[in-house]
Amino acid sequence: MPSTCPDLAVRTAATAAVAARAKPRRLPQGVAFALLAAVLFAFFFAASAPSPLFVVFQHAWHFSSSMLTVAFAIYAIALLLSLLVAGSLSDHIGRRPVVLAALVLQAVAMGLFLLAHDIGGLIVARVVQGVATGVASGALSAAVVEAAPASRKRLGALITSVSPLAGLAVGALLTGMAVKLSVQPVVLVFGVLGAVFALGAAVVLWMPETVTPRPGALASLVPRVSIPAKARAEFVRGLPVFIAVWALGGLFLSLAPSLMLHVFGIDNGVVNGLTIAVLSGMGALAPTLLGRFAAPRPAIVGMASMAAGLVLLLVSLATRSLALFFVGTAVAGVGFGGAFSALVQTLAPLAQPHERGELFAAIFVVSYLAFSLPAMLAGFLVAPVGLLNTVEGYAAVLLLIAAFGTWRQWAGLRRQPRVAPSGE
Repeated sequence: MPSTCPDLAVRTAATAAVAARAKPRRLPQGVAFALLAAVLFAFFFAASAPSPLFVVFQHAWHFSSSMLTVAFAIYAIALLLSLLVAGSLSDHIGRRPVVLAALVLQAVAMGLFLLAHDIGGLIVARVVQGVATGVASGALSAAVVEAAPASRKRLGALITSVSPLAGLAVGALLTGMAVKLSVQPVVLVFGVLGAVFALGAAVVLWMPETVTPRPGALASLVPRVSIPAKARAEFVRGLPVFIAVWALGGLFLSLAPSLMLHVFGIDNGVVNGLTIAVLSGMGALAPTLLGRFAAPRPAIVGMASMAAGLVLLLVSLATRSLALFFVGTAVAGVGFGGAFSALVQTLAPLAQPHERGELFAAIFVVSYLAFSLPAMLAGFLVAPVGLLNTVEGYAAVLLLIAAFGTWRQWAGLRRQPRVAPSGE
């Protein structure tokens, strides 16, 4: 009998040791937050990487401008469909398995880019890439917000809006440099990205889960868009902003390299990359520049800036001024990132944790409809109307939408409660 207590203590300690060994080790929250933000950045880096290469593919494979915009837009359409199906899946089975599956798919897409030898192969690669990014978008955005330090949740919302824009900028610029400086830019760009996504999949296995799984995973696969009740008024008010911002992004990612060649007479990979990098880079900086203002003022300033930039772009096309084109792009870029970031930071706190994946899915559904359909329509108008007339008409419509979006945000200024600037 006297040995019972020591034996019990030994057995209890042994059981605890076994349980500790059985429990998988996870990365610290701070490290996981940084890595998740990096993965989100990488997805959008890859999204813009093909854009400076489109002209290279077009020269090699001799397809039309309309097929070029199809190859661009099919990515966004595939992304949209995967969002509709899997946008809220991570709310039910957890963020980690959804992000892991998306990373594996994205690595496969990079391999398909390497294997493509015609426009059909390029479209297949873009479809797989779109599905991967769509599966990842809602889950990754929500995971970044949830993995942010408890005292800086707004920082997570800020990163979800800045990382995609920064990724688009850096992806376009570095790919443009690869086109200019490398003998085999396709192998370099997609080979490196394939390795990055494969490594990301391995790292995600060590990530902590940020939500508790709950029933309803199969039901969540039924395509639908749902916006939490508390966020609906803000979401509707922000629709012109989402449309104008992402339609402008679609124009640049699909037709800007062709514009450089056929309107400005420049065939240079670095310049092609700069057209996208300036827009997205200024967009990534804009939340910091406008962060001192309380919502919805950053959205108002952003939309006004975008309208001003579009006016400058129209003047640059009329005068064939490349310098003015880049000035207009930079000014519009402030609106591109500032307005979008302001809306994301306003909407994210209005959703409960179990609603956040679905909210981000709704945001991306609207954004990618605006990103793809107008650009694809513009591509089909190039042949009968001409590239310059098409782009000028596109920019004029966006100018009207941006002006309306500015008014909508201004009209709602006095009806909304004051929200602290993102830097507080």
